[in-house]
Amino acid sequence: MTTLDYSIVTGYLLMMLALGVYAQFQQSNTEDYYVGGRRLGTLSIAVLWMASWVGGASVIGSAGRAHNLGITAVWYCLALAIGCFIFAALFAAKVKRLGDVGQYLTYPDLIEDRFDGRTRLIATLTTALSFIAFAAGQLAASATIIEVIFGWSFAQSLLLATSIVVAYTAIGGFLAITYTDWLQIILLVLGVVVIGLPIAILNGGTPDNLLHNLPPERFDLGAWGWPAIIALVVSISMSFIVSMDSFTRSYSAKSPSAARNGPFLAVILIIIIGGAATWIGLTAGLLFPDVASGDNVLPLFIEQLFPTGLKGLVLVGLLAAVMSTADICILTVSANTTHDVYQRFVNPAASEQQLFNISIAASALIGLLAGLMAWQMQDVIDILLIGFTINGAALVIPTIAAIYWRHTDSNPAFWSMLAGLTTVLGWHGMRLITTDPVFSIDPLWPGLFAAATVFVIGHRHRAPWTPPAQVGAAP
Repeated sequence: MTTLDYSIVTGYLLMMLALGVYAQFQQSNTEDYYVGGRRLGTLSIAVLWMASWVGGASVIGSAGRAHNLGITAVWYCLALAIGCFIFAALFAAKVKRLGDVGQYLTYPDLIEDRFDGRTRLIATLTTALSFIAFAAGQLAASATIIEVIFGWSFAQSLLLATSIVVAYTAIGGFLAITYTDWLQIILLVLGVVVIGLPIAILNGGTPDNLLHNLPPERFDLGAWGWPAIIALVVSISMSFIVSMDSFTRSYSAKSPSAARNGPFLAVILIIIIGGAATWIGLTAGLLFPDVASGDNVLPLFIEQLFPTGLKGLVLVGLLAAVMSTADICILTVSANTTHDVYQRFVNPAASEQQLFNISIAASALIGLLAGLMAWQMQDVIDILLIGFTINGAALVIPTIAAIYWRHTDSNPAFWSMLAGLTTVLGWHGMRLITTDPVFSIDPLWPGLFAAATVFVIGHRHRAPWTPPAQVGAAP
C-alpha cells in the first residue's frame, strides 16, 4: 500500500460522511428519513436492493468460502438471486400499493393493520434481532478489510468501520443511504468485476489452470453439504419475503412498476458480482493456499496483486459493499425502535421533531450494538445465517397469509410467530451447550415446522379481510 492508496481509502470514508451531512438537509420528516419520500425510480430501487444484499457475505464471504471449499461458495449468491426474484414477482408491487394506501413506514405497520398489536410486537422484535445480526456481519467484514489495509487490530478496525457507518446513517437517514449506495455499487462493480476478475485471470485464474491445479473437490457444487445448501436457499428466500428492508424499498418506490422492476434488475447484478467473487476466491486458493481465515482472502489478494492506485480503489469497492448493507440494516432497526415501539406504544402524540431526533439517536445506538455483536462473533456468514434463520422461520407464514390469505385472523398469526421465534432461539442456545446429534439439524427446520404447525392448528375461519388496496389486481 502506498500513500496514494491510503489517500483513496481515506477520501472515500470522508466522502461517506459528507454525503450523510448533505442528505440531512434534504429531509424534513420521518417519511423522508425512513422511505425517502416515496419517490425513487427503478434504477435507484435496483441499486438499493443490490447494496443491501450484496455485502460482506456475498463478496468477502463468498471469496473466502471459494478459497476453502471451491465453487460451492456460489450458492450464497444464487440463493440471494432466487429470493430477490421471488419477492419481485410475487410481492413487490402488492406491498407498494398497500404501503401507499396505508402510509406504512415499516413492515410491522402492515402486520398490525392485517392482524393486531401483538403481532406487531413479535414482528418488531424478530426484525430487530435479525437486522442487528445482519449489521454485525457487515461491520465485521468492514473491519476485516480495514485490518488488511492499515495493519490494525480487528478491534481498532471495527471501531473505525462502526463509527463511519453509524455517523452517515444516523445523520442522513434513507436519503444518505440512497446517495452513498449509488457510489458504493459503482465502486463495487468496478473493483470486483471490471478490475478484479481480469487481474485474477492474468495471475493464474484461467479456467484451464484452475481445473488442472486445484483439487477436484473444489469443483463439487455440493461440497458445502446439500442439507446446508438447501437450508441456505430456503432461509434466504424466505428472508426476502419477510425482510423489513424489502418492504421499505417497495414503499420508497415511486410506483408499483418501479417497486417490481428494481429487484428484477438487481437479480442480474447479484449473479455477476457473486460469480466474480467466487472466481477470485478460487484463484486465491492457488496463490495463497495457507491463509488462516477465509475472510482475509480477498483483501489479501488485492493487497498483494493490484497495482498502486487500483489497490486503493478496489479496497474501497469492498468497503463499499459491506458498508452499503450495514447502513440499511441499522436504519431498519432504528425504524423499529422509533416508529414501531416509541410512537406506537410509548408516545403516540410525539411531534415530528421529537420522532426525528429519536430516529437519529436510535440509529447511533443500534449501530453501536451491532458493532459489539461483530466484536464477539467475527465469522461473517455465520452471523448472517443466524439472522436469516430467525427472520425466515418466525415470520414467513404469517406474512404470506397477510398478503394472500384473507380467511385468517390474528391468533394463529401471533402464536405462529412466537413459536417460530422461540424455537429458533432455543435451538441455537442448545447447540451451544450440548453435542446431542438432534441439535446438529439446522434451526430453520424445527423453527419453520413449529410455526407452520401452530398456524394450522390455531387457524379459525372468518369473514374475508378487505385490504386497504385492491392487492389482488394484476401488478
